[in-house]
Amino acid sequence: MRPHLVCVGGEDHRLRIPFLLALRERGFRVTAVSSDVGIAFSPHGIPHHRLIFDRFGSGREEWDALRAMRKLLTEIQPDIVQSFDTKPNLLTPLAARGQVPVIRTINGLGWTFSSLQLRALVLRPIFCFLQGLASLWTAVTVFQNLDDQHFFQRYRLVGGGKSRLIRSSGIDADAFATTIRRGVSSTALREELGLQAAEVVIFVGRLTRQKGIRTLLEAIPLILRDRPNARFVLVGPRESEGPFAVEQADIDRCIPHVIALGPRRDVPSLLAMADVFAFPTQYREGVPRVLLEAGLAGLPIVASRMPGCNDVVENGWNGYLVPPRDPRALASGIVEVLSDRTSAKRMGDRSIEYVRRQFALSRVVDQYCDLYKNVLKGQTPGGLSPSAPPIFGAHDQARRRLDRAQP
Repeated sequence: MRPHLVCVGGEDHRLRIPFLLALRERGFRVTAVSSDVGIAFSPHGIPHHRLIFDRFGSGREEWDALRAMRKLLTEIQPDIVQSFDTKPNLLTPLAARGQVPVIRTINGLGWTFSSLQLRALVLRPIFCFLQGLASLWTAVTVFQNLDDQHFFQRYRLVGGGKSRLIRSSGIDADAFATTIRRGVSSTALREELGLQAAEVVIFVGRLTRQKGIRTLLEAIPLILRDRPNARFVLVGPRESEGPFAVEQADIDRCIPHVIALGPRRDVPSLLAMADVFAFPTQYREGVPRVLLEAGLAGLPIVASRMPGCNDVVENGWNGYLVPPRDPRALASGIVEVLSDRTSAKRMGDRSIEYVRRQFALSRVVDQYCDLYKNVLKGQTPGGLSPSAPPIFGAHDQARRRLDRAQP
């Protein structure tokens, strides 16, 4: 009789499994919906339903996804729905249409508000219109950074619901440390990759132009002039990134100084073997999880001065913030870190403590649980009348379940 929470996301939804497990421990029955194949959810006993949200598609595909979402919600009868990622955040409220409380988390504004391409500029007013429309059936809009919250409030995209700031999706620092401890040693990894005595600069993420890979590649010759022993490790997918992917030829031109590993399952161990984390994103991030992981690995971070990044990195304290699309500034920051190892060690230690204190999974989950309980009790406005009979399960039944679930 626990409240049934359905969490909707994109193809990286499996990264939220610790978040879902923590919610389950706090009394919720959880179901995952995503465009991921869902294999990762089964060992944890989390029911998963696959819906295709094509990141590159438009038009009919969205209508098909909208209808499929509405049908699925009717079938699985949630008491409350949580959505993450751009397309799920638009489709989920439109599918629910106020018949079940929807919490959407804006984890970045993405390519549309990061790119300077004409197509992105044309899409911005459309994006704003759709976000405003989705807000009509959203109980609460959660933001991961103040920049995005201020943007939505300025353009009145929150609607009748409330907004709330919850920084990141959280990270289990102890589990991350355990993974490093049980993984392959840094010495063994460096030997495997031929990086024994190198100064290792690592990037983890999608190998796209929007993530600043071209900027990093352009910075490499500038870095090598001062640090000839530097080597650059790129971890993440490229082939799956469609029109956004950086060209393989651009990477090949930097061989042997660059190693592109593709997607890896041993990211914590790879971070632990590195000397500095480079994140030259041009993307409007929420709070990038990979920055939290780099921080927990004790790495000084050189990142773009972009929303989300400046929530994790304080310039000169635990890393450096540099202008996006500026290879010279990026190179200067990386060289600065590599040239002063004592200062770099202090920066890395600060990152560990800061991430543990500010972005702990338990802290984030507590905030979401408090939010869900208030919504289910009808304390949050947004077109969710407790007296209106939702088609996906009666709201008063959800309230009784919540009361019984509480100690």
